[in-house]
Amino acid sequence: MNARKRAPFVAITVCVAVIAIVVVKTMGQDEASRSDRSIVEQWEYLAVAGPSTSNLTATGNPRMRKEPNVPFGREAFVLEQHLDKLGANGWELIAVAGPPTDPAYYFKRRKQAEASR
Repeated sequence: MNARKRAPFVAITVCVAVIAIVVVKTMGQDEASRSDRSIVEQWEYLAVAGPSTSNLTATGNPRMRKEPNVPFGREAFVLEQHLDKLGANGWELIAVAGPPTDPAYYFKRRKQAEASR
């Protein structure tokens, strides 16, 4: 092959090689960042269960309802206050299980560093 016929072949080969290097390098970074996150990102869990102290009766007092202008017949005001407190402390509700009369609530939050506790 003369130089003119080889030039496009060489250019294509170089392009393919550069793309392959970029793909391999990017995949390696994704793996490294994923493993770094799994080391850094740790979770703690909280399970709350027991007798319900929820106020499930409808109330005419707008201060006892978060959404006073909606057609919901019931609003669990006491339960909401507790959930708000947990949320303010970083807890996220992830599941509710059990019978409606005695549910268990499951929460998670990112584990805080030991030094900041």
